[in-house]
Amino acid sequence: MRQFLALALTLIAAPSLAQPLAITAAERAEIDRLVADIRPAVVETRRDIHRHPELGYRETRTSALVADRLRALKFDEVRTGVGKTGVVGILKGGKPGKVVAVRADMDALPIPELIDVPYKSTVEGVKHACGHDAHVAIALGVAEVLSRQRAQLRGTVLMLFQPAEEGDPDGGRTGALSMLDAGLFSNPKPDAIFGLHVLPTIDAGTIGLNIGPAMASADRFTMTVIGQKTHGAYPHTGIDPVPIAAQIVMAFQTIPSRQISAVHPTVVSVGEIKGGNRYNIIADKVELTGTVRTLSQDGPATVKAKMEAIAQGITSMYGARYTLDYVEGTSVTYNEPALARQTRVVLAAVAGESNVVEPLPQMGAEDFSYYQKQMPGVFFFLGVRNVAKKITAMIHTEYFDIDEDALPLGVRAMSTAVVDYLQRP
Repeated sequence: MRQFLALALTLIAAPSLAQPLAITAAERAEIDRLVADIRPAVVETRRDIHRHPELGYRETRTSALVADRLRALKFDEVRTGVGKTGVVGILKGGKPGKVVAVRADMDALPIPELIDVPYKSTVEGVKHACGHDAHVAIALGVAEVLSRQRAQLRGTVLMLFQPAEEGDPDGGRTGALSMLDAGLFSNPKPDAIFGLHVLPTIDAGTIGLNIGPAMASADRFTMTVIGQKTHGAYPHTGIDPVPIAAQIVMAFQTIPSRQISAVHPTVVSVGEIKGGNRYNIIADKVELTGTVRTLSQDGPATVKAKMEAIAQGITSMYGARYTLDYVEGTSVTYNEPALARQTRVVLAAVAGESNVVEPLPQMGAEDFSYYQKQMPGVFFFLGVRNVAKKITAMIHTEYFDIDEDALPLGVRAMSTAVVDYLQRP
């Protein structure tokens, strides 16, 4: 009970750990003025990218647009081809200070566009169904705001435009890893990184921010249950892996429901089952492929160990064998608490206290987490839902769209967060 009370008091007191804003009211007003000035350009940029979606590592048009825009804003350095199609812009402020990074992802999805809008996709079967077009437009807006404030800017800003957040269509590494492999943070290395994602489950005008875990880790596994082939009429002369695999699938569901505390959300999903080659032949093996999602840092190792124990126990009962190929993917998107609390103060000043919410952590994943392994980072959500305009469809669907009135808030929020961070000791 004492430990519980101590934890409760810590959580209650946590918001008070944040400090007052470092950015002044005049500086915030200037950012607001600049954002209002570039609003039409931000909207048109988003529409232009939406009309011309490109899959992961194919973002040649988008990356060229980004690089040209950064050069036009007179960034000190513009690097292209980082992690295949990534772009990095470096802006040095007029005053010495820290280094901060802002990340936007550029890739689209292999999903057809089924909404009738003036900016409808012109590429058959490809659509910006996750809002990355908005992310790029917002980041370019931030780049323009900061470039216009270069003389007063304290420190250095890295604008990262990343390919393949949705993964490599050819099965390779995700875009964040490709950029890191290319020496993304070798010179200079940021002290912190910020990112955002549009979210259709909260209204436009609202910002979502989690303190600590925001999105889950995402791992992939392939388990092969190995039996012994025989004639289907004489199953007793072989070892049938099909019912064994079925028991394993059902037992896996006891991992999140009975073997891990309910306060640590965990998902174990088998998405594919393959086995057998004829209706009257007992298969020699069955392959199970699936995903594991968890919000705790040690979750993947815990789940893997329990999967091994289950498979070992069940297969040994029937004389079968198994193999497990467990591949750890993106880790938990984890907002460093002190930085996240401070960022919340900034976001509340921009959007209004009542318009900053803490959504439930999501079981979806984000490769932004790879950057957070390198440095403290904050990943927040920009509401884009508008029920009155019938903009309510979820991401990764044919009908997804955003309320473009949310775009200026995204630029204001990110620009203000960056300037406030750089002005802190």
